[in-house]
Amino acid sequence: MTASDAGSLSRRAWLLSDRPASRLQAKLGRAYVAWRRFSANRLALVGMLIIIALLVVAAFADVLAPYSPTVGDLKNARLLPPGAAHWFGTDDLGRDIYSRIVYGARWTLYVVILVAIIAAPIGLLVGTIAGYAGGWTDTILMRITDIFLAFPKLVLALAFVAALGPGIENAVLAIAITSWPPYARIARAETLTVRNSDYIKAVQLMGASPFRIVLRHIMPLCISSLIIRVTLDMAGIILTAAGLGFLGLGAQPPLPEWGAMIASGRRFILDQWWVAAAPGAAILIVSLGFNLLGDGLRDALDPRSGDQ
Repeated sequence: MTASDAGSLSRRAWLLSDRPASRLQAKLGRAYVAWRRFSANRLALVGMLIIIALLVVAAFADVLAPYSPTVGDLKNARLLPPGAAHWFGTDDLGRDIYSRIVYGARWTLYVVILVAIIAAPIGLLVGTIAGYAGGWTDTILMRITDIFLAFPKLVLALAFVAALGPGIENAVLAIAITSWPPYARIARAETLTVRNSDYIKAVQLMGASPFRIVLRHIMPLCISSLIIRVTLDMAGIILTAAGLGFLGLGAQPPLPEWGAMIASGRRFILDQWWVAAAPGAAILIVSLGFNLLGDGLRDALDPRSGDQ
């Protein structure tokens, strides 16, 4: 056995110790176990690679895109098929579709990140307050949640966008408003399982206020379940944003948003299929990546899963 192998085994034993000597060791040990579970799932690794590729494409769009996403050559490059000059062809305005898809990755990340930042905290706050307070507070908050859940997400988002007006910002706000109820349900269920535990009772006896108990002791317990649900919902958020863009209520021209690109290409679907097929394939691949990543995170962060 080489010195590097011995060092690796020593680090592994330190991470998997049943009696960690510090909080840092305990946290690193839990992270190591979660990574082992995650990396054992090949499809989850594929999903992670797809999302990493999306992040890289969005970050380096200026370098990866050979043409402008908004300016085209209407005279010489209108509806060209895929080739060496234009890998994914051109659209009806002579714009390079590959460049528009690359820049569209930024708008896709813009939508999913903002929706997650807005919707997840709202759902977490509503769910934990309802679960811990109980009584009329729980009843009122959950009935409001049920009202939002009674409508299909896309239909409700359409109603909000129609009221707010078309645009990418209003689309983000509308999707966020319709996305928080499932998070509230998950947070409430997690809160109900721990609010009467000895751990919470001990904190109450120490004089902690309900606000502090919810904020410091209950919300952190709900984070892992919420992260899994948010990751799984990313595909639905992308599809909803693409649906709004397809209907002309999301991103407005000339923004290279994938749903709007499909809408502009539907007129040429029979003869110039690449105009709509390329952004559709991008939506499919990214949505698949988020679903595979979410499934892997669900298995990795499940405390009931044994070490593999």
